[in-house]
Amino acid sequence: MTEFWLISAPGEKTCQQTWDKMMAATTRTNNLSTNHKFNIPDLKVGTLDVLVGLSDELAKLDSFVESVVKKVAQYMADVLEDNRDKVQENLLANGVDLVTYITRFQWDMAKYPIKQSLKNISEIISKQVTQIDNDLKTRASAYNNLKGNLQNLERKNVGSLLTRSLADIVKKDDFVLDSEYLITLLVVVPKTGYPDWQKTYETLAEMVVPRSSNLLYEDSDSGLFSVTLFRKAIDDFKHKARENKFTVRDFQYNEEEMKADKEEMTRLSTDKKKQFGPLVRWLKVNFSEAFIAWIHIKALRVFVESVLRYGLPVNFQAMLLQPNKKTLKKLREVLNDLYKHLDSSAAAIIDSAMDIPGLNLSQQEYYPYVYYKIDCNLLDFKL
Repeated sequence: MTEFWLISAPGEKTCQQTWDKMMAATTRTNNLSTNHKFNIPDLKVGTLDVLVGLSDELAKLDSFVESVVKKVAQYMADVLEDNRDKVQENLLANGVDLVTYITRFQWDMAKYPIKQSLKNISEIISKQVTQIDNDLKTRASAYNNLKGNLQNLERKNVGSLLTRSLADIVKKDDFVLDSEYLITLLVVVPKTGYPDWQKTYETLAEMVVPRSSNLLYEDSDSGLFSVTLFRKAIDDFKHKARENKFTVRDFQYNEEEMKADKEEMTRLSTDKKKQFGPLVRWLKVNFSEAFIAWIHIKALRVFVESVLRYGLPVNFQAMLLQPNKKTLKKLREVLNDLYKHLDSSAAAIIDSAMDIPGLNLSQQEYYPYVYYKIDCNLLDFKL
């Protein structure tokens, strides 16, 4: 499972005892979870008022940073396109996979100096992640425009003969050009209508050049025929063709325009390739930065909440549990039994909720112990 429960409980005689008790309850006999100590350094506590205010601010910051982490991950998958199955190997934190980073979490003293107040540290994180979010919007917008323009041009070159660009199908030799009187039209004929076309095209209007029709291209449904006639007969010919279910395409052979289209497509394709590498590198670096920031927020929240709940001096053990999928409910019950003495009102809410069928406990997410969930499944699709 990619889900972790980050919890804390007050230190007993020592924090090691708290840890041992939790290990005994969750792993020694029943293998409910895989557990790790979660190291939070000695942070500056500050005043109670500040902690209460900070508790709310950190909850909002947690949601915001999680949303940015998910956005960067999702955009990485979008950018990788056909290789999106490789996205997971690019979603690293400090060069290691996310599970390894969380289970071996070490506070980054250089990025978030613990001599600073808790409020300052949260502001550093907020600024940093807001910058990543803004940069992502700018970069994604530029790359998406480029990709969209390229896709529009590519789309013109696929599809049925009724709608697709004909520039890469026809050649100069297929047309009568620079004639004052004659013009070559291109007509889409359903395959079932080939015999009709051959029988009737010369008589669809006056002044059609005899035997001037050639099949230039076929797809699965239709063929593209050329036909040459006098300019003054165009309207009449188009009208009669329509009655016979032949479609005259509105096309003029213009070498300059066709060359410009091809050059534009080459330019966009080259630009996209050029931008792809640096963009993926930026996404990797900033995913790592945002994810690291997110886990530091979780650490801050555990610290603040533990001080608010368990009081001073600071004395608690933070623990990271990776639940086994089949034993989630059992693990929750064991933890509630272990810690219900910490907060009888929370225990009462949980006990009564367990008796009410259909009540979703996770909406409350309040337990006698400090608890935060970390879910490392950050993508909207299954790989």
